[in-house]
Amino acid sequence: MSSRPPKVPFVNLSLQHQPIQSQITETIGKIIEQGDFILGQSLTEFETAFAAASGVKYGVGVACGTDAIALGLQACGINPGDEIIIPANTFIATAIAVLEAKAIPILVDCDPETALIDLTAAETAVTSKTKAIIPVHLYGQMVSPGQLLDFANRHDLIIFEDAAQAHLAEREGYRAGSIGKAAAFSFYPSKNLGSFGDGGMLITNDAKVAEKMRTLRNYGAPSKYLHTEIGSNSRLDNLQAAVLNVKLPYLETWNRDRTAAAQHYNTLLAPLKHKGIVPIANHSSSGHIYHLYVIQITEESSLAKPSKRIDRNTLQQKLAQHGIQTGIHYPVPCHLQPAYQNLGNPGDFPHAETLCQQILSLPMYPGLSNTQIEQVVRAIVLSLNC
Repeated sequence: MSSRPPKVPFVNLSLQHQPIQSQITETIGKIIEQGDFILGQSLTEFETAFAAASGVKYGVGVACGTDAIALGLQACGINPGDEIIIPANTFIATAIAVLEAKAIPILVDCDPETALIDLTAAETAVTSKTKAIIPVHLYGQMVSPGQLLDFANRHDLIIFEDAAQAHLAEREGYRAGSIGKAAAFSFYPSKNLGSFGDGGMLITNDAKVAEKMRTLRNYGAPSKYLHTEIGSNSRLDNLQAAVLNVKLPYLETWNRDRTAAAQHYNTLLAPLKHKGIVPIANHSSSGHIYHLYVIQITEESSLAKPSKRIDRNTLQQKLAQHGIQTGIHYPVPCHLQPAYQNLGNPGDFPHAETLCQQILSLPMYPGLSNTQIEQVVRAIVLSLNC
C-alpha cells in the first residue's frame, strides 16, 4: 500500500514546467532533429546568455557543479598542495572539488545567524600556502562582496565563488558570480535554474580562464586530438543547455516568487521566535533568492516550559505526520563525514556543528501558495503545542 502524497511537497517542479512545456518540447525536438548533441549551438547560446545575466563576460558549461569548481580552480591557476579556505557548513561537493583539483581544503566556521562563512574566523586560517577562498553563497544568499573583497585583498587571495544555490542572487550591487576571478554554478533539477539532469557552469571575466576551462572540460584539448592539458570529459550537453535556455528568461520571476514566499513565512513565523523557531537571517534584502527557506529550532525559549520544548528531528517527524515535507541542509558538517575526518575534529567548528542539529528546510519553490505556507506554519504551531 503506497503512502499518501504530501499535502505540501518540499519541491514541486511541475508548477514551473507546465506553463512552458510546449516550448521545452519544441526545443528538444529541434535538437534531436539536428543531431547536435555535444558542444553545439545551444550550449554556446546558453553560456553567453547565463554569463550576461550574471554580469560577466564568459560562461563555460560542464557536466555538474562539482566539476565547475574542480576544473575551475585548475583554470584559475590553483596547483597541487595549494590551500583553499572553505566553510565547514557546506555540501560536501565543495570539499570534494578542492580535493579533485589536488588542493587542500582548509575549513573554517560559519556565522551562526546567516550560516555563511565567517570571514573573521577565516583570518586565522590563512597561511603562506593559502591561495584562494571559496565563499559558498548558501541557501540563495551571497556572502558580503565588500567584506570578501577586503579579505582577499589583504591576503592576496583568489576569490572563487561557489554559487551553486545563488542563480542571479544580489548583494551590495554585485550579482552572484561577479565578485571574484571565477564562480561555479550547478543546474541540478531542484536549483532555482535547473536542468533535466546534472549540469554546471563556470563563469568569469577572465578570457584566459575561460579558454583554459574549455580545454580542461574537453579532454584537455584546445583542438581535436591535440591534448595540451590533463583534462576531463565534462561537458554540458546541448539538450540540457537548450532546456536551460528556455527557462532562463523566467528565472527572475521565479526568484521573486521565492522571495515573496519567504516574506510570508517570515511574517507568520515571527510570533514563534520566543518558542525557539528562528529563520536563518537575511542580510541581503530582496537580493536573497531563497533556493532554500531554512529555520533553526533553538533551545532559547524563555517562555516555553521545558516539557514543551521540541528538537529539530521531532519537529520534522511531526510535520511529516501533517503531510508537510521538509529537508535538512546539511545534517553533518564536512569534517564529521566518515570519509573526511582528516579535515577536522569534533568541536573545531562549533557554530557549524550546532546548526547541523538545529536547521530545517521548509517547502520552497515558485508557485508555493500563501495557503500552503499558512498550512506549514499551522502545522509547526500544532507540533510545538503537542
